[in-house]
Amino acid sequence: MATNHTRTFSGDPPEDPGDLLPDDSILSLDEYLAMHAAVGHRTRYEILYRLVHGRAMSPKELEEAIDIDDSTLHYHLNKLVDVGLVEKRQRTERGQEGLYTYYRATVFGNVTLTEGVDELIRGEQKFEVMYDSLTEN
Repeated sequence: MATNHTRTFSGDPPEDPGDLLPDDSILSLDEYLAMHAAVGHRTRYEILYRLVHGRAMSPKELEEAIDIDDSTLHYHLNKLVDVGLVEKRQRTERGQEGLYTYYRATVFGNVTLTEGVDELIRGEQKFEVMYDSLTEN
């Protein structure tokens, strides 16, 4: 990730939000926005939440944990994979024919969840105090 090369701006933020990205950013602003849009859906958030705060899971394990049908699950998994929040992995299991498929969160998935939505949820009490202090004036 290019986070150790981020630009700092004194004064006003740049006119173009794309200028917030480091010069050597590996993703475009549109790709970052697509990640956030993808996790904005309840089912995709819940899938990513389980993969970040739990472990890698097979589609069957996710179906049971979320209580969702197979086709709906795969639709949402594909969205998460397409934007780079989740990766699909396959391996052979000893004593079984074929491949065992499982999904796990990527680094981007982990950061998007833990420093994005989860952080907003954890900070709700702080936001309430900040909002109350602003409305008292």
